[in-house]
Amino acid sequence: MTRPGLRGSLVLRLLVLSVLISVCSIGATAWLAVRTTARAIHQEQGQAFADDARIYDALLGLAAGQDDWHGAQPLVDRLARKTGHRIALTDQNRRPFADSAGSSGARSAPLPDRASATVDPLAVDSVFVPGAVDSDRIDPRAVGPFRLPPTERDHLRELAQRKAACLHDVFGIDTTVTTTPSGRPRLQTYLVQPPTGSRCEAVDLGEPTATEARALARLNTLADTCLARRDAPPVQLALDLTWTTTGSRSPAARRTQAQCLATARREQLTPYVAPPALLFVGAPDPEAAVPSSPFDLSAPNRVRIAGVVGGVLLLTVAVTVVLGLRLVRPLRALTGAARRFKDGDVSARVAVTGRDEISRLAEVFNDMSRRRAELERLRTAMVGDVAHELRTPLSTIRGWLEAAEDGIVPADRALISSLLEEALLLQHVVDDLQDLAAADAGELRLHKGPVDLADLLRQVAGAHRGRADKAGVVLAVDTADDLGGLHGDPVRLRQAVGNLVSNALRHTPAGGTVTLRGRRAGDTALVAVADTGTGIAAEDLPHVFDRFWRAEKSRSRSTGGSGLGLAIVRNLTQAHGGTVGAESTLGAGSVFTLRLPFSGETSGAAADAEARRGTPRRSS
Repeated sequence: MTRPGLRGSLVLRLLVLSVLISVCSIGATAWLAVRTTARAIHQEQGQAFADDARIYDALLGLAAGQDDWHGAQPLVDRLARKTGHRIALTDQNRRPFADSAGSSGARSAPLPDRASATVDPLAVDSVFVPGAVDSDRIDPRAVGPFRLPPTERDHLRELAQRKAACLHDVFGIDTTVTTTPSGRPRLQTYLVQPPTGSRCEAVDLGEPTATEARALARLNTLADTCLARRDAPPVQLALDLTWTTTGSRSPAARRTQAQCLATARREQLTPYVAPPALLFVGAPDPEAAVPSSPFDLSAPNRVRIAGVVGGVLLLTVAVTVVLGLRLVRPLRALTGAARRFKDGDVSARVAVTGRDEISRLAEVFNDMSRRRAELERLRTAMVGDVAHELRTPLSTIRGWLEAAEDGIVPADRALISSLLEEALLLQHVVDDLQDLAAADAGELRLHKGPVDLADLLRQVAGAHRGRADKAGVVLAVDTADDLGGLHGDPVRLRQAVGNLVSNALRHTPAGGTVTLRGRRAGDTALVAVADTGTGIAAEDLPHVFDRFWRAEKSRSRSTGGSGLGLAIVRNLTQAHGGTVGAESTLGAGSVFTLRLPFSGETSGAAADAEARRGTPRRSS
């Protein structure tokens, strides 16, 4: 057997598999790195958006509090230093109001073709300031004529502080005074609602001041004018810009009223806020002190990544080689044992270590080797037994013929009868061997038909009556009335029962009894041959159906037959789909029982398989 080449080596295949797995792992790692990079880029984009939103909100607050862009340059410079971006603010014709690049004195690059946003406090971009926008998209810091003068503001603040002190002293409620963009103070309590009807209610902060009353009246007039153009009834506005109306309160009417209120507010606030401006936010300044990205693919990092990948691949190959060698070692041992087994060494075995698939394969091989050794032992013993069985009659015939040739004994009728007896014995051994060989080869054919069991037992008893009388043994037949018949080969069944009777007569002394019994047990016929002979020892009972086995080890013709009769009985019974068993008590006798199905039908393949088995089969 040639040694497998490198292409068929298991180690090489494992190595290729491990390299493939490593490549897939590296690919997965690369994919993960790409995803990490994308996440880092997304985070930087999010940071850039946050910077843009902060810039937009600061400039929006400036525009909401004054009617022009005066003072925008210092704010732009401060935001540019904080974010590291170039910030430019222009009018609709791209004439600059402020530019962080221009203030540094360096020559600035052209502005992008598209503006980042439009800064208009009356039309806030909800992308940048989603939380500070009402439904009318007007910045809450744009208050216009609602802005309180210092006198009104101070007066209201004094009232608010007095009310906060009252709530604290009387009810123990902590209150904070906050200021709205218009300058009006507002009380803010935490988790506690101030009680109503107390003396603290005497301080009323809800009444509009003179400034607020004028602005509110002007706004109400503008809103009513818009509603009149839409044939809608007028509304009455409150200081918090809610309204009441005597007209319809349907959703459509409410939408019309809200639209007119927004239009009126824009018309009222336009003179008080800065005009819309284009906002340009450029790339970060390389010299600005902003945090760098956590992901870096510099040359040292690439070398480090390549080293890690190479190390992982090398470690994978090393581990695979070690595991592959450990896996191949028992396979090589198994291959060597199989090669010795093929060369005829039936004692070849493999050491079994572990409980994996290879160990189970080794166990199966050892079982096969032991079975082969047992079959070889049986074959050798059978050849010796056949030689012994044939040698005895042949030697007898040869001896008598040589004596007659030399004139030592006369060639009379007595000599011829003796030679005929030995020839018949030889023919009997040959016939038995032929029957067993046919059964082993699956060529034992049965000619089945109806068989009357009671009649068959009487025929067998009649055939052996003379021998029984000569031996002084009583031969009896005992059959049940309901025994009936079965479907089988009458010749082969008589042969099987006859072999049992011959065996019983051989081992039953004079004065003993051999009984043929027939009984019915459901769908099974029980045919038993019982004797009162010498019996069989318990340790010998499992071997009675082995070929050439005899309890008398000397194999004397005076005490035993060829040792094939019971083996033939077993094969014939199995060919009929039945079983045979033996029970015996040493010194009391033996009982051999055939169990045959009344159907008598068994497939040819099953019968052939049963007949081919050369090992004894015990009956339960």
